[in-house]
Amino acid sequence: MNALATLFNLGGPDLIIILVIVLLLFGAKKLPELARGLGQAVKEFSKAKDEFEHEITRAPVIDPPKHLEEPKAEAPKETQPQSTTHPV
Repeated sequence: MNALATLFNLGGPDLIIILVIVLLLFGAKKLPELARGLGQAVKEFSKAKDEFEHEITRAPVIDPPKHLEEPKAEAPKETQPQSTTHPV
């Protein structure tokens, strides 16, 4: 709560008045739901931020030049046995 107070330069009495107004507007039953939703939103935001930072800071994948690649062995083709009798 201190970080919030210093961010907006609010003192103790100012925060108390704001919290009382929020309590009157939303009621005591809605406050836990609001706090839970706010917590989930912050968690999702930080998760997305971490994923974005990971994508930015990881080493780029560079494909090797075509002439340096090893030729790939092809799978043998299935062949049907040829009959030894010829139609006459």
